[in-house]
Amino acid sequence: MTRVLIVTNDFPPRPGGIQSFVHGLASRTPEVLVYAPQWPGCAAFDRLQPYPVVRHPSSLMLPTPAVARRAARLVAEHGADTVVFGAAAPLGLLAPRLRAAGARRVVMLTHGHEASWAGAPGFRSVLRRIGEHADVVTYLGGYTRDRLASVIPPGKLVRLAPGVDPARFHPGVDGGVVRRALDLGERPVVVCVSRLVPRKGQDQLVRAWPRVLRAVPEAVLMIVGGGPDARRLARLVRAAGVAASVRFTGEVPSGSLPLYYAAGDVFAMPCRTRLGGVDVEGLGIVFLEASATGLPVVAGASGGAPDAVRQGETGFVVDGRSVGEVADTLADLLGDRERARKMGRTGREWVLSDWSWDQIGDRFRAILLDG
Repeated sequence: MTRVLIVTNDFPPRPGGIQSFVHGLASRTPEVLVYAPQWPGCAAFDRLQPYPVVRHPSSLMLPTPAVARRAARLVAEHGADTVVFGAAAPLGLLAPRLRAAGARRVVMLTHGHEASWAGAPGFRSVLRRIGEHADVVTYLGGYTRDRLASVIPPGKLVRLAPGVDPARFHPGVDGGVVRRALDLGERPVVVCVSRLVPRKGQDQLVRAWPRVLRAVPEAVLMIVGGGPDARRLARLVRAAGVAASVRFTGEVPSGSLPLYYAAGDVFAMPCRTRLGGVDVEGLGIVFLEASATGLPVVAGASGGAPDAVRQGETGFVVDGRSVGEVADTLADLLGDRERARKMGRTGREWVLSDWSWDQIGDRFRAILLDG
């Protein structure tokens, strides 16, 4: 019998932080079934999972009658007494239908976009309606909790942030294969791992790069990931005249990501809040993966991103809108290798003590049982 049904738009092999988060939870949950959309390569991926994955016919699931019928049928046929929504909005609107099908407990995960909804007229009322039908609504950190508490009853809010596998991301990973493939040699490298969208701040890294090069002429900027902003970023690189010191890797397989972190000396993603607060960073698991690898991190002060950095200890939180602040922080870290290494060691220790998947898995199982 399946005890837990996870209903989610965000699941591998589709890339992304939320996808990794939900997959990590599913992998640590006994008697689980996942209902998720189609995505290229999903059949091969699903065969490797130790639990069943049911794929929706299309690449997006919305709270429509068709999705509700399929999800309700899974609850009834598999005897699922607990439903977890991988993201509360918008699929959490299905909760009443799934309770009617037999679900006893409903848990909803939230990320950056729910925090944005909490502050947006119109969306607030939808999020409030979603929350009314949940037993537990999780939040990533202090920022997201403060935003959600204006809409969701505080008694339902429970902290649950993503975890990091410190056996996968660690300082002993050999990034040499990536350095050789990209002809980096022993040059100092700033690495950014993220989807290429404006909020993440890769454009600010490119704008800051000429100033970094004046301080550290041999430095290389390695931008890892794919996304809709790729062409614009390439134009920015050409316009800045820094093409010789910037490497675009494109999207890389999840299993190879530790190699790309390990090829860097400093991790940077100067994310910034956009669109009047609607486009905001929820946390930024990449900062913690970088810390686990032993890199100092530079994070933008957007939403919950500062929750993933201990300021001045594991790295720095900067104003992602300030090219000068981004450039100076990167140049300082590249120029003081001992300080950078010390921050990396501290970050690794912090991940081991506070952010490992073993701890997150225990918290999640407790939430499923009784909150």
